Amino acid sequence: MSTWNISKHFDFDTQEKIDAAIALLQETTAAFVSEWKENTEYLSNPEVLAEALKQYEVWVRACGHGGGVGYYAWLKLQLNSENQENKALSAKLSEMSTNLYNQIQFFTLKIAKIEPSVQETMLAHTALQEYKHFLARLFAQAKHQLSEKEEKILNLKSTSAYERWVQLVEQQLSAKSAPIMTEDGTEKETSFNEILGLRGSRNKAIRDSAAKQVHRLLAEYAPIAEAEINAVFHDKKVDDTLRGFDRPDSDRHLNDDIETEVVDAMRKAVSGKFDVSARFYKLKAKLNGAPTMKYHERAVPYGNIEDNYSFEDAVVLVKGVFEKLDPSFADIFQRFLDNGQIDVFPQKGKSGGAFCVYWTPEQPVFVLLNHAKTLGDVLTLAHEMGHAINDEYIRDKQHALHFETSTATAEVASTFMEDFVLAKLLETADDEQRLAILMKRLDDDVAAIMRQVACYNFEEALHKAVRGQGYVSKESIGKLFNEHMHAYMGDAVEQCDGAENWWVYWSHIRRFFYVYSYASGLLISKAMQNMVREDATNIEKVKTFLQTGVSKSPKETFAAMGIDIADAAFWQEGLKGIEQTLVQAEELAKKLGKV
Repeated sequence: MSTWNISKHFDFDTQEKIDAAIALLQETTAAFVSEWKENTEYLSNPEVLAEALKQYEVWVRACGHGGGVGYYAWLKLQLNSENQENKALSAKLSEMSTNLYNQIQFFTLKIAKIEPSVQETMLAHTALQEYKHFLARLFAQAKHQLSEKEEKILNLKSTSAYERWVQLVEQQLSAKSAPIMTEDGTEKETSFNEILGLRGSRNKAIRDSAAKQVHRLLAEYAPIAEAEINAVFHDKKVDDTLRGFDRPDSDRHLNDDIETEVVDAMRKAVSGKFDVSARFYKLKAKLNGAPTMKYHERAVPYGNIEDNYSFEDAVVLVKGVFEKLDPSFADIFQRFLDNGQIDVFPQKGKSGGAFCVYWTPEQPVFVLLNHAKTLGDVLTLAHEMGHAINDEYIRDKQHALHFETSTATAEVASTFMEDFVLAKLLETADDEQRLAILMKRLDDDVAAIMRQVACYNFEEALHKAVRGQGYVSKESIGKLFNEHMHAYMGDAVEQCDGAENWWVYWSHIRRFFYVYSYASGLLISKAMQNMVREDATNIEKVKTFLQTGVSKSPKETFAAMGIDIADAAFWQEGLKGIEQTLVQAEELAKKLGKV
């Protein structure tokens, strides 16, 4: 079937059943609180802690994120966000879920503050081995936690010192509109977010019209963004100083369970290959008929890819690729189709885009699509099912406290599956189509890897400037931005007038260093693809990775596979695949007489 069969997986079709489920969640939470709130024996006795963690894991399975009834309400809302009953129920259960977590958070907070000498005993005890990494993460984060009162102060001031500033710029820009050229030569009032999307239009008049208005609006709001960046970056400096972090990205690495040395090795490897992305943009400019392109034109697609993939065609293609990689992948895919765990087509009120969602091991994974027969939709199906397969593998091997994926590796399984499907499509494409597909793949890879590392490097330089100078002008920020964008784009992309202000709307730098995860996830995926192409039996190593969840750090996970991700050589393996794709595109362009 092509829609979510929610009723098959959840029995909450009456208010009485919903109320009963809520009551059970509250009773289960109250029972745990009653058992452990005043009992402190688990803070010193490993065997008692093991029993407490088992009960906590049971609570997470039953009550996490509002339990099955909370999941049910959220899923209903995704299918029809215009339905007032769906909105009300989801809001009510979201609030209930927050209340449940507030009641139970004492448990992990107390564990995190266990005396360091006792922590070593806990981590080494046989009764706690299945929770070892969960505990290790709590202990590591506790080293940078302040007192309960101090933490409360930081939480309270975060709204005025951070959230309100970021919201100011985002909301002001999103509310703006401007007249933009249309296909028929007239102008249409267009929202800022829509204008951004038009920078990739194949129609030069439209994209130039869009760029002109983007440059005008960004220049208008640059003074506000200057004040905002200086405020939120200074606020982060204060927080980092209080918590004892020596680098502005240290807390990101700690919270993501990734070692700083790993991120640094990845960044160094990618930065050392910026010549590859510069070559790509040089090729793209030539294919589009010019020696260079404007900054806003870098996303203009090359060629025309024929799009007429029915969902049935997409299923046959994707399932065939999965079957060849490993039969279990195809089996999971078929089960999702049979059990109504994939919602396929656009509908009024349905959530846009695509995603794969899971809450706890007790509940099914669901995939949402908005299939419109494009090549991108085929790749999206493979991508989201990659997430789903990953989630199913974790469910089979891990308990609820390890049932998730690390930020650093969340996109590995999805891009792994997506790239193998793309390779299959290339087998039957003619030369013109093949070149267009290769250029699309390179566009996506360069944006996710080189661009995001350049963004990380820019963000790091900006934090250093704010911390060193006290306040940085919009002109200085723009100069730094241009330098780091030129570093990965090369001379084929002009850092033209107006491009220096594109940092103004770039939300990434306000979320502090999370962009590394795009690059790390895709590069790990590329390296794994190379392993499987060289030796098909290496799919077993991939499956081992898929079932790990967060039971180990990414570094520990790959060390068990004989891979050191702190070694730049590992990241070179992933980068090698991108360069090979570029060489194929360059040779094909020459063959077709395009360059």
